[in-house]
Amino acid sequence: MQNLRMTLSRAALAQNWRALDRLSGDATTGAAVKADGYGLGAIEAVRTLRQAGCDEFFVAHWEEGEALIPHLTGAKLSVLHGIAANEIELASAIPAIPVLNTTAQIKRWKALDRGLCHIMIDTGMNRLGLSIDDIQNGILEGLDIDLCMSHLASAEEDSPLNSRQLASFNAIKPIVNAKRFSLANSAGIALGHDYHFDCTRPGLSLYGGIARAELSGIISNVVTIEARILQVRDIAAGANVGYGATFTAKEPMTIAAISLGYADGYHRAFGNIGSFTSEGRALPVLGRVSMDLVCIDISNAPDLIEGDWVTCDYDLQHAEKQTGISQYEHLTHLGTRFDRRWVD
Repeated sequence: MQNLRMTLSRAALAQNWRALDRLSGDATTGAAVKADGYGLGAIEAVRTLRQAGCDEFFVAHWEEGEALIPHLTGAKLSVLHGIAANEIELASAIPAIPVLNTTAQIKRWKALDRGLCHIMIDTGMNRLGLSIDDIQNGILEGLDIDLCMSHLASAEEDSPLNSRQLASFNAIKPIVNAKRFSLANSAGIALGHDYHFDCTRPGLSLYGGIARAELSGIISNVVTIEARILQVRDIAAGANVGYGATFTAKEPMTIAAISLGYADGYHRAFGNIGSFTSEGRALPVLGRVSMDLVCIDISNAPDLIEGDWVTCDYDLQHAEKQTGISQYEHLTHLGTRFDRRWVD
C-alpha cells in the first residue's frame, strides 16, 4: 500500500501551455521536458502537451530523448547539451536535433553529416554556448541551422542584464544564418514581445511555477502531494518533537507522524515552518523534517486517524519564499516513492 501519492492535472498542464503560448504572441511555443518533465513524468507531460498543441520539445540529454521518441510523432525534439564524443552512436540513432554549444561539438556534427542542428550562443550567462568570437571566426559555415538560441541569466528579476543580453542577441542575428531565433524561457516570456523572437522555451511555468509576478493568476497548479498518517499520539506540555528537539509543546497536543521526508523532496528547510491541510484545516509541521518522516500538529483535526491522508501545502512560489529554495528544486527533487496519478 502506497503511503505517498501525487496527483497531476493534465488540464492544468495544458492550460498553462496555452496561456504561455498566448503570451508568446506570434512565436512558436515549445516545452522543456528535461529532468523527467521537471520531476513530474516526461512521457505523460509530452502526451498532454501534444494534445494541447505543442510540437517542439527540449531535453538535456540524449538518454532522456530516447524514451520520448515513441510519443513525439510529428513533433521536434531538441537535445540542449549538444553531442559529446561518447554520444555519437546514440545521437546517430535518435531523430533528435542537437543544440551545438562548442566548436568541438560543431566539428563532431559536421563529421556525422546529419544535417539540421540548433546552436546556443552565450550572451552573458557564461554557461553553455558559443562565444561571439567563435561565430565570427566562420565555424558556423556549412551548418544547416534551424534554431539559434541563447539563455537569459536573470529573467526572473528586473535586472539590467536582461536588456544587455537582449541587445547582444539582436546583434548576432545578422551574422548567424539561422531559420529561427529563440531567447525566452518562462520568465522571459513575461518580459514581453521583444524577448519572444520566433520560438519560446517555457519550462517551470508549465508545471505550475510562477517565474515572474506577471504570471500570477495565469498559471495553475499542476501537482498535489499527499502523505498517509502512520501514527497519532498525544503529547504533554514540555514534550519535544523530532531530531534536535527543535520543537517543544507549550500545551498538550495531538500530533501525527506522516510518511514524507527530505528523501522524497520535502526539504529539511520546511522544519517548523511547513504546513499540511485536511478539509481546509491547517496542520503545521513540528520540528525537523526527517529522511522519511515529518510530524504535524493535528490538534484541530481530532477526527484524523492512522491511515488517513493529509495534503501538503505545496504552493511553489510560497515554498520558495518560505525556504529560500527555488521553485525548480522543489519540483525536480520530488522522489520516486510517490504514486504518480495523472487525472483529467
